Amino acid sequence: MTSSSAGTVHLAVYDTFADWETGYATAHLTQNGYTVRTVGLSREPVTTMGGLRVQPDLALDELRPQDSALLILTGAAGWDTGETLAPFARAARSFLDAGVPVAAICGATTGLAREGLLDDRAHTSAVSFYLAATGYAGGERYVEVDAVTDPGADGTGRLVTAGPTEPVAFAREVFALLGVYDAKKLDAWYRLFHDSDASAYEVLQGE
Repeated sequence: MTSSSAGTVHLAVYDTFADWETGYATAHLTQNGYTVRTVGLSREPVTTMGGLRVQPDLALDELRPQDSALLILTGAAGWDTGETLAPFARAARSFLDAGVPVAAICGATTGLAREGLLDDRAHTSAVSFYLAATGYAGGERYVEVDAVTDPGADGTGRLVTAGPTEPVAFAREVFALLGVYDAKKLDAWYRLFHDSDASAYEVLQGE
């Protein structure tokens, strides 16, 4: 598989973005032929929560759903401290409305909640009351699982959500959504990286 056949995944980056939350997803997407491009509010460098300096590949106003296979949003302090990151939630709306999937983990789920994107979709997050504090109307659709994918409806895109302690489950949902691995290999991948099941490595190597 080549990057041209797999497509481009866009990763939103902003100051204090939680870099560990998407490491599994982006690393294995890249290994399976996807190109990962970073998107900032502008093209100015940002600094992750881990202290890494990232130069965005493009600014948010350059991002178009039709150029993407998926938009990934991670946690960051900015989701809980004002409206700085709200433009990324609005971008998520444009993606979902265009039928292009979105994956959000940790604090990014609160941005989607405030944007109204979780009101009618199955979703999860850190804990239910974290999202309830936003005043959103989707509490009845909250699911107590590590990560969940809402299938979308009426032409809207699918949506992955996960809590901050579940980067492996988050990646699993992303891989399933994009068809990166078949069911057998996806199960083996999850058992290897989540459960440290060494026997799963043989399954991965044998495919």
